[in-house]
This record gives sequence, structure tokens and C-alpha cells, in this order.
Amino acid sequence: MQSFLWDGELKGFGVRVTPSGLKSFVVQYRNGEGRSRRIVIGRYGIFTVEQARIMAREKLLAVAKGIDPAEEPEPVQSNTTVRDVCEWYLREAESGRILGRRRRPIKPSTLRMDRSRLEIHVLPLLGDRKVASLKLRDIEGAQADIVAGKTSKPRVGGRGGATTGGEGVASRTMSTLHAVFEHAVRLGEIESNPARGVRRIATTPRERRLGRSEIDRLGKAMRIAEKDGEHPTGLAAIRFLLMTGFRRMEALGLQRAWLDSDESYVRFPDTKSGPQNRVVGRSALNVLLAQPLVERSPFFFPADWGDGPFTGVVRVLERVCADARIEDITPAHAAPHLRQRRGRSRLLGTDDRRPPGACRPGRDAALRPYRRGLAPSRRPGIGRDRGPAGWKGGYRAPGAGCDRDGWGRPPTNAL
Repeated sequence: MQSFLWDGELKGFGVRVTPSGLKSFVVQYRNGEGRSRRIVIGRYGIFTVEQARIMAREKLLAVAKGIDPAEEPEPVQSNTTVRDVCEWYLREAESGRILGRRRRPIKPSTLRMDRSRLEIHVLPLLGDRKVASLKLRDIEGAQADIVAGKTSKPRVGGRGGATTGGEGVASRTMSTLHAVFEHAVRLGEIESNPARGVRRIATTPRERRLGRSEIDRLGKAMRIAEKDGEHPTGLAAIRFLLMTGFRRMEALGLQRAWLDSDESYVRFPDTKSGPQNRVVGRSALNVLLAQPLVERSPFFFPADWGDGPFTGVVRVLERVCADARIEDITPAHAAPHLRQRRGRSRLLGTDDRRPPGACRPGRDAALRPYRRGLAPSRRPGIGRDRGPAGWKGGYRAPGAGCDRDGWGRPPTNAL
């Protein structure tokens, strides 16, 4: 949180201190339209207090003459550093004054990731560089340093993860830096985006798949772990992830109010791509409904203490996978592959052979109402005993020949 110290001699003149300890002289005033404006004179150390006070007096004199100094070209523009732009972005975005791709304020979760990437990777490598002097080779060189692990750090304490490098981290960091510069250009903080045209390193797609035998071993290990006192919420969350392919925090942050158990779908008020409805199978639904209700907690998988969701699933999965002799699997790793094939995939050990007339997701019109969040009985022209007008083959009600969501049989025999 930035703080200000105002001069007792010249009203409107002061010094701003950022969380990183950077001190800058500023002038705050109201322009002819009555709007409060604040401009930066320069950094403490480059200017003395007396020099900055003289410049502030000149700015305030211009204001008295009806001139808005903020509208004038600022000679200090060329001295703007990457650190200045990053701090400006975080400050403006956290106050809701910067809109994201969906023309809405950037989400707090996105800002946490942005802050982490900027503070851990960008600022140590480029923070003191002037934006006007940055070249593409400088930015792509920083990307290569992140891939090589030059900004990696070990985990501190018993909680949280270690800061690592790698292709994925480097590519996402470059995307964040490019977006920060674009916002700064659009809102007039800098003249041009030095990251425009940067080639982000291509990430290597993960090809790791859980085989049928691994699913069997995982299921046995989970049943044994349950008897040995492993965390029940963690085991239930792992089962739900495997049955649905939800993203890890989508599953862990799932609230009871979002579930329509009668129609077997979850209405997410917000996701990475906006509000969504997700159909869940009967077995996954049973996992949710079996979770004990915790007073004052809205989550199916509540934390042991505090009012947030359970976050220890990674450690539980590590222990279970170690017992099952399965390597290189995490919730964030396995779930994307499950999302691609859902319950039909051999990842879940399910049988993809359907009886004649069984519903097929992505093809049958009968499932479209579910994707839109409306049950067939609520959709005109669609009934529980018949299909929509003009659709041949009839409508098999959910649960007739397939799981309620039409994605094959849940792996109850394995998990």
C-alpha cells in the first residue's frame, strides 16, 4: 500500500512511498474542471527536496493560470522504468480502473497471479530498465533467463510452493508483461509497447495419461488410505476431480448454492471464460451430496480452519500416488486431459461402448438444454418421453443407458 507525506510549506507538494520503498515527489491539485489530479515530479535522490519544491511551485503556478500540467508532455516520460509501469498497473487494476478482455475489472485472482509474475520474474530482471530503451532482445533475453531458472527460489516455510522457471512460467510471464505495457500505452502512461512483437516461447504439451492399470492402483490406494485415516475431504475432492475433469480450484471452490441436484448440473457464476453451466454425472453428484455440511461454510470441500475452501488436495494426492507407485501426476496436470474426453476416456477406466440409443455429448440435441442450463422439461418442444420436433431417434431420458450427463459410466469399480 503506497503512502504519502505532504509538505507543510507548499500545499499540494509531497512525496509518495511505494511498497518497494521507492520515493517520488508529487504534486496534487484540482484542474479547471474541478478534477483532482496528481503528477510525478521525479524521484527522491535525483532531485533534492528544494529542487522538487521549486518545480512543484511552477506546476501549481500553471494551475493558477488555468493550465493543467498533466495535459502537458512530461519530460520525465523517457525516464519511466519498468518498475514504475508495473506498480502503476497493479495500483490502477486493484482499484478497478483498468478493464480486462471482457470489459470488466480484472479479477482479484488474476491480479494475484499478475503481481506474483511481475514481482518474482519481471522486476528482478527488468525492473530498473527504462521503458523507452527496452528492445525486443532485452525482453526475449529475460524470457530465456526465466526458462533457465535464474529467478527461481526455494519454498520458504511450510506453506506455499517454490518459485520455479521453465517454458510455461516464462511464456505466461511474457504475456502478462505484454498486457501491462498495452494497458499503459492505451491509458497514456508510455508512448509505445516495447514487448509488441515479442515471440513467446512455445510450451511443450504434456502427454502424460493415466492408464487403466494406474486408475485401478489409484483407486485401491485411495480405499486403503481412507481406512488408514487419510484426509476424507482430500480423498473426496480427488474422486470428484477424476469423475468430472473440473479445474482444481473450480472443484475445491464449488459452492452448494451452485448445484442443481435435480437436473445434475453446476451453474458457475464465473469462470475464466465467463458464467458456465456444467453437467455432472450421477457418481460425481453422489460424491458431492455425501460431503458433510459444515456450518457457515458454502463449500462442498471446506477448509479445516477458516472460511475458505480446502486447499490441501495436492499433498493428499502426492501421498496417495506414492502409495500407488504413480509418478508425475497432479490435479492441475491430470484434469485437462480428463476435460478433453470426460467420462468416455480410458483415463477413468470407463467403457466407451454405449447401448443403442444412448445419449452422446456434443452430438445429441437432447443435451443442448443442459449445456444452456435448462432442463428438457423447461424447454419448449422437448419432453421427457420424446425428442424435439424433427429430431429422429427420440430422447432417452438422462440415466437411460448412460450416466445422467451422457458421458459414460462412472469409474465406481475403480474409485
